Amino acid sequence: MTKRMRTMVVKIGSSTVVETGRGANDAFIGSLARQAARLRELGWSLVVVSSGAIACGAPVLGFTSRPKDMPSLQACASVGQCVLSAAYDEAFQGEGLLTSLVLLTRHDTARRTSYLHARDTLTRLVELGVVPVVNENDTVTVDEIRFGDNDTLAALVACLVSADLCVTLSDIDGLYTANPALDPTARFIPRVDHIDAQIIASAGDSSTSVGTGGMITKIRASRILMTAGIPSVICSGEDAGVLARLAAGEEVGTRFEPPRERCEIAPRKLWIALGDAAHGRVTVDDGAARALVERGSSLLPVGVTAVEGSFEAGAVLDVCDASGFVLARGISEAGSDELALAAGRRQDEIAGNHLLAALAGKPAIHRDNLIVFA
Repeated sequence: MTKRMRTMVVKIGSSTVVETGRGANDAFIGSLARQAARLRELGWSLVVVSSGAIACGAPVLGFTSRPKDMPSLQACASVGQCVLSAAYDEAFQGEGLLTSLVLLTRHDTARRTSYLHARDTLTRLVELGVVPVVNENDTVTVDEIRFGDNDTLAALVACLVSADLCVTLSDIDGLYTANPALDPTARFIPRVDHIDAQIIASAGDSSTSVGTGGMITKIRASRILMTAGIPSVICSGEDAGVLARLAAGEEVGTRFEPPRERCEIAPRKLWIALGDAAHGRVTVDDGAARALVERGSSLLPVGVTAVEGSFEAGAVLDVCDASGFVLARGISEAGSDELALAAGRRQDEIAGNHLLAALAGKPAIHRDNLIVFA
């Protein structure tokens, strides 16, 4: 029987794949291609999630710094994606590997059918021995350009291909208790088994001129991966052999390890967690929070203490505890106006209110449409 190839997703930030003001970092991409060839020898397939299109395109178009206006950003992304793709193609061909370009938007993945098509395409590319290079389609996606969250895209891709490991190559060697550039007492954290509010608070903002993400987006993505049962690592991209070392089981960077007792998450719930951005949020009381986390219950209106945002029934919502910490994400059974009116009310009160008749006997979010994060 042929041994199953394991799959590694590697996410590369702009500050790693781009030389500031000069475009694609050919030396780094060449090193990555050699690592990909070595991984193939070790029985691993590689999927690359690469930032850097805007940063590659800016110097080509004569910009000396990152533009501020949206049309210029999109123009840089359009030109830079060609530059970046050519660099990947040339380097990987030199190692006998074929690459492909996959551009995704949240408008695509927000639709369940498109999400599944993306999964099928990526899975087939991996089966065919291709190294997909995935990026957000910054030429047309306005909100991703605004907050640059390819860390979430990497988590999405890792779930789509059922990855065995997701690696973020960054300009920092892992997670610290505080930003080490600002706090000399910051301590390195080699392993994380549970992401709580304290871990989230340790994250800082992006400190580079070419990137727009920060450690906070990496931690949030790692939390989703832990929920999906996929281990992830944040480490420095400067180590030329780091991917092979990780494939061999060596401890490098900060490893986020999924809980062993977690049940397998249904693909639909992973889509709820990753496919679309949250369109609002609800805050729940302590009793509701315990029921969601400890018993896997549905969220009832009586447990809701606050509703934020304007949304319709069927929208994806973040579910937060009293401190604002996101516990879960789910699909609302009601619009924001109805839910705000029903918040804190028992089922008999809802049933007796003609304005809330549509919610009578319904939860705010059904457990089948709710994913509780690890």
